[in-house]
Amino acid sequence: MFLLVAEAAEVYDALGDAAAGTPWLKGIVQQFHHHPWNGLRFWDLIQPFFMFIVGVAMVFSLQRRRDRGEAWGQTLRHIVTRCALLLAFGVGLHCVYAGELVWELWNVLSQLSVTILVAFLLFNLPFRTQLIISLALLGLTEVLYRTFPIPGFDQPFVQGQNFGAYMDTVLMGKINGGGWVAINALPTSAHTIWGVLAGKWLREDRPAAEKIRALLLWGAAGLAVGYGLDGAGVTPIIKRICTSSFVLVSGGWCLVALAAVYALVDVKGYRRFAPFFVVIGANSIFIYLFSETVGKQWVNGFVGIFTNGVLAWIHTPEVLAAVVTAFTVLLLEWGLCLALYRRGWFFKV
Repeated sequence: MFLLVAEAAEVYDALGDAAAGTPWLKGIVQQFHHHPWNGLRFWDLIQPFFMFIVGVAMVFSLQRRRDRGEAWGQTLRHIVTRCALLLAFGVGLHCVYAGELVWELWNVLSQLSVTILVAFLLFNLPFRTQLIISLALLGLTEVLYRTFPIPGFDQPFVQGQNFGAYMDTVLMGKINGGGWVAINALPTSAHTIWGVLAGKWLREDRPAAEKIRALLLWGAAGLAVGYGLDGAGVTPIIKRICTSSFVLVSGGWCLVALAAVYALVDVKGYRRFAPFFVVIGANSIFIYLFSETVGKQWVNGFVGIFTNGVLAWIHTPEVLAAVVTAFTVLLLEWGLCLALYRRGWFFKV
């Protein structure tokens, strides 16, 4: 979430402009932008991490509700309400982006509204059953993309000419110019399901080393199969349509990252860095919506009036002034989260 707020503050755009004349630095900054099609960059993992960690958190959240004696039906109503709000927030963000009322379902919150509901409905099933269903969703995605018969949309891995693009014409009457598709909610549900399974595994009464080893092994399996499918030319890694190889690879990285953080924080007890990010995570949906709306629409420009003006007095190059502005916005929005955290104000969905 911290990285998403940084994107809204235009940190990566500013750094990219500043690094234009330095190839190695530009290559690093490029990792904070989505790959245009077949390939994988660091930034392509942010959405899967988001989907995955929601599943992990769901395990602990639902357990607290059970401990309070809440019935399944009550929890279901809460989940449905939450998903409806996330869908509304996702659609609302696209209206802000467009500057008018639009019906678009490409935002991560819109897709999360589906994956949360799917993961919840499967929550009480046995581990193996949930795993099989998650893999079946990937298999179904493969079949739909590879066998879709309508001319113009029968090229499974061609931008704008695949099953996902066709479904966008059905759901929204339009195709995304960047190749994103709303039906991504189907395969990426696996990320949230795997998060649930990983969260349950962490709650097991087992040695920490065993938990870490299992997470790493499952993560390695996802990486091996996903990269193998791409390397063999079977299914390319394409984040924009969430191919099965992409879901497997990104899911593998999710598991490896969780194992690393669990070992570092829970086992080794290294938490000195944690408070800096906790204040963002405690109001994650709020700061995401704030940075994408008020931040982009007003704060970025407002801060720029002062930072750019002051830096112009000392003849600072525009590209460097833009970097200072972006990081200033990021710091201010982090400060907003800190103030909310200290006052105990948490906006929950």
